[in-house]
Amino acid sequence: MEQEKVNGNKEPSAEASSYRCSACHGDEDWGLGHPLRGRAKSRSLSAAPVLASAREFRRTRSLHGPCPVTTFGPKACVLQNPQTIMHIQDPASQRLTWNKSPKSVLVIKKIRDASLLQPFKELCAYLMEENNMIVYVEKKVLEDPALLSDDHFGPVKRKFCTFREDYDDISNQIDLIICLGGDGTLLYASSLFQGSVPPVMAFHLGSLGFLTPFNFENFQSQVTQVIQGNAAVVLRSRLKVRVVKEPRGKKVAVPNGISENGVLAAGLDVEVGKQAVQYQVLNEVVIDRGPSSYLSNVDVYLDGHLITTVQGDACPAGVIVSTPTGSTAYAAAAGASMIHPNVPAIMVTPICPHSLSFRPIVVPAGVELKIMLSPEARNTAWVSFDGRKRQEIRHGDSISITTSCYPLPSICVRDPVSDWFESLAQCLHWNVRKKQAHFPEDEEDADEEGGEERAGS
Repeated sequence: MEQEKVNGNKEPSAEASSYRCSACHGDEDWGLGHPLRGRAKSRSLSAAPVLASAREFRRTRSLHGPCPVTTFGPKACVLQNPQTIMHIQDPASQRLTWNKSPKSVLVIKKIRDASLLQPFKELCAYLMEENNMIVYVEKKVLEDPALLSDDHFGPVKRKFCTFREDYDDISNQIDLIICLGGDGTLLYASSLFQGSVPPVMAFHLGSLGFLTPFNFENFQSQVTQVIQGNAAVVLRSRLKVRVVKEPRGKKVAVPNGISENGVLAAGLDVEVGKQAVQYQVLNEVVIDRGPSSYLSNVDVYLDGHLITTVQGDACPAGVIVSTPTGSTAYAAAAGASMIHPNVPAIMVTPICPHSLSFRPIVVPAGVELKIMLSPEARNTAWVSFDGRKRQEIRHGDSISITTSCYPLPSICVRDPVSDWFESLAQCLHWNVRKKQAHFPEDEEDADEEGGEERAGS
């Protein structure tokens, strides 16, 4: 790829451009083993030549958060803009491109929904017969009695590659993901990929569809455009969440060497005698008091500094840590603002706070939040990740949250701005109201004449 240039087309010196990416936590320099695997990166204005007295300064955290990995699966990446000089591209310039033609596609279908059987069969037949693609589906999808009894679908069904969640790792075998259903299908697809995520094309066949912009009526032409690399993408940032727990005599079951949606068993490590598990979260992390009748009482740290103690006095009391994508989900229901997915940020929203002055806040992407039970807490807390993997948090346990360098590339119908505001209006009815009627022309003329008479008098 072509390297970007700044300051009159002069390349910065090697010393000036050796800034650390916060995704690597200061351990690796850009271009030296970075997750982008040697691809050319966009430099920020801060990477320009600096004064000799400041040359020893090395930025360990970017103001825009971790530099995201822009390669998705084995063959896809974002088309680089040679004019870009910032870490984050202009949303309008984010276009999908393929290094090689995609050959394998993962089709995610909402389970136990009879209305999706026909679209599912049409899509899979089209992908296999018209595009000669390898189609992966979850094994339990093919166990639907309606599909088992369909003899006409038999030849297509025999060509499927199947997998089982939590047992089979398909992260390096998928070029493209297509979701059929509601927003939950996109969240589920995200959970299957704990590293780089292939491009996701989501069809609106569910109840809400805020994150699923495509209609299925003309799916053939839309899928063809995506396969040809003619599409815009929005990079939906995810949260990297690390849960560290005190061992309590109970071993963690790890089926077939894989745990928690594709995280290798090596992800379960020991930190000073503690067990740690890592998650990639698209919407939000929710910490609440669970079934206890006591106040929720958790401490929130930002980059090692205690910023507040969250106290809540209701059944779901707690705190929500969400991405911009998640700001329109549970966080919005709890009174938070809605943030466009291209904004590099993390939102912290209290649930039923005991203090009326506790308002939702937005912090920069890339900071590290750490949440623990307060020493004086009378009860435990519970945590869930995108509504799944709910588990108890006790004294001595901790939850560390920061922006992941592996975003989810969501394919747009038009562009990131138009799609988002269209979803706000259509799904959430944001600022949708009946418009005020205008005055009839004769009344307007009468008002103007009346004004002239008053001016003359």
